Amino acid sequence: MRILHIVGTISPAAGGPTEVIRMLIRYAPQGYNNELVTTDDPAAPFLQELPFPVHALGGRQKAWYAPKLIPWLKANRDRFDGIVVHGLWEFTGLAVWLAHGRVPYVVFPHGMLDPYFKRRFPKKHLKKWLYWLPAEYWILRGARRALFTTDLERDLARQSFWLSHWVPMVVALGSEPPPSDSERLLAAFQQRLPGIFVAPGRPRRFLLFLGRIHPKKGCDLLLHAFAAIAHVDPGLHLVMAGPDHNDWRRELSAIAGQAGVADRVHWPGIVLGDAKWGAFAACEAFVLPSHQENFGIAVVEALASGKPVLISDQVNIAPEVAQDGCGLVENDTLESTVHLLERWLATSPEERTAMQHAALNTFAARYDMRRNTEAILRIFEKEGR
Repeated sequence: MRILHIVGTISPAAGGPTEVIRMLIRYAPQGYNNELVTTDDPAAPFLQELPFPVHALGGRQKAWYAPKLIPWLKANRDRFDGIVVHGLWEFTGLAVWLAHGRVPYVVFPHGMLDPYFKRRFPKKHLKKWLYWLPAEYWILRGARRALFTTDLERDLARQSFWLSHWVPMVVALGSEPPPSDSERLLAAFQQRLPGIFVAPGRPRRFLLFLGRIHPKKGCDLLLHAFAAIAHVDPGLHLVMAGPDHNDWRRELSAIAGQAGVADRVHWPGIVLGDAKWGAFAACEAFVLPSHQENFGIAVVEALASGKPVLISDQVNIAPEVAQDGCGLVENDTLESTVHLLERWLATSPEERTAMQHAALNTFAARYDMRRNTEAILRIFEKEGR
């Protein structure tokens, strides 16, 4: 089976969906060959390291419209048995709808139909209707399946647009396990953020946020909450790792500075590869008080590393986390985020050890991408072309 994945960008800075694509290709079942087409600039440095065929059809100036895409799809579509469209609101989905011919395609919304965006950005939502009616509605209607990662995401998606039609399918995403060489991982993270280590291989105690520095992620809630509980545990630090596309760090750093905890909040920027896994290995727990999180790849990476997760109930896998006892869950308000951190500080060593074991068990049972990839890609095989 030959599968084509299509996405606007495969840049690691774009977040979870790009890592999903990498894992779907990396752990494809035997007999599956995958290729990727993007609207990235062919000269983008992150494309050079990808171990699978990539067709970058964009230009130096990133634009929504990629004129080479539809001709390329028409010329190459018959080489493939199925197409996976990643994300909505991109020209990529429209191009597939217009040019897929008889090749079936599925759409991975990756959380982009969550009604959070309708509530949070009502004016932008009205503009989206202008694209929904002539394009996105038909793209989803023409797909063999719309793939959702949880029952909750599937159900919430129906609330975004009253005019909607698609055939839903819930598929589990996940992560890969971390590399086994913990010393190498810690060394890579120490090279990225030496200030969090008291000696080689000996990190300070810290909570880890790893994701985009973005209002949706509740970064401001986390800074205010950490400031509120910092006096309870003077030895605890906070690492805020991730890209800051909107230059929000200045405002967030000011919050830490005004609260007198600036020296205990660390900003390593985007952390990838061994350094990322080293951050998970070194942290005490992972924290994400997000206002909306379709799945939470970083949450699952923390579980794969045997770390408890402290998350809001707006992370769509929060019910599983609570059920399995591998973390703590609260609402996405400041008061609740403070309570989330207070609950963590109040846990005993025995309770933390139990959460660590539960994290590993939850990852193995639910979120190991080496197993979940097969169920996703075989949709084309089961139903034929």
